[in-house]
Amino acid sequence: MPSTLLAHALTTPIDPPLRPLPDPVPDLLATLGAAPRLAAHLRAVHDVAYELTTWVANHFTTLEIDREAVLFGAAIHDIGKVLHPAELTGPGSAHEPAGRALLLAHGFPPRLARFAYTHANWTDPAATVEDLLVSTADKVWKGKRVPDLEDLLTAHLARAAGTEHWEAFLPLDDTLTTLADTAESRLSFQSAYPVTPGDPIR
Repeated sequence: MPSTLLAHALTTPIDPPLRPLPDPVPDLLATLGAAPRLAAHLRAVHDVAYELTTWVANHFTTLEIDREAVLFGAAIHDIGKVLHPAELTGPGSAHEPAGRALLLAHGFPPRLARFAYTHANWTDPAATVEDLLVSTADKVWKGKRVPDLEDLLTAHLARAAGTEHWEAFLPLDDTLTTLADTAESRLSFQSAYPVTPGDPIR
């Protein structure tokens, strides 16, 4: 069973609403004793990934994406911070390979465990459109825009649609702007939860 605060972070409603994390992520977080703030963060990023992949599926129908993998990736991308909790509030990349190894050790296949590493390594030439979608969700959830990352994602959209780069970027830009406009509520939701499980909600 998750702690009371962890369960609260996983289930409490906010406005705008945040969707629940997909199975078996909540159970994994409980098993690992994850910080409530980590759960809140993963929930926020997962919700943005859901909105983003829904938009892609509706507007770029010729682009084949593994939506289930993207949503799982968004839901676990920072799982390595269970082992490196200082990186919940400060910089650091040790959580990336640690997260991948942790997921593999818990029986998740490499095609899913990879997101713990690739979410921060989107410049890798081997990065897939699924990797880029998770990385984009991990930026825009807090209102951050990264032009180089968005250009890489746009290239996939443009190729799939057979359009010019700018034609694919304009609707993507509108969508990311809309998602960024609701960042304040997600940031407030995350910051209300403690890094240390025993601390109170703010």
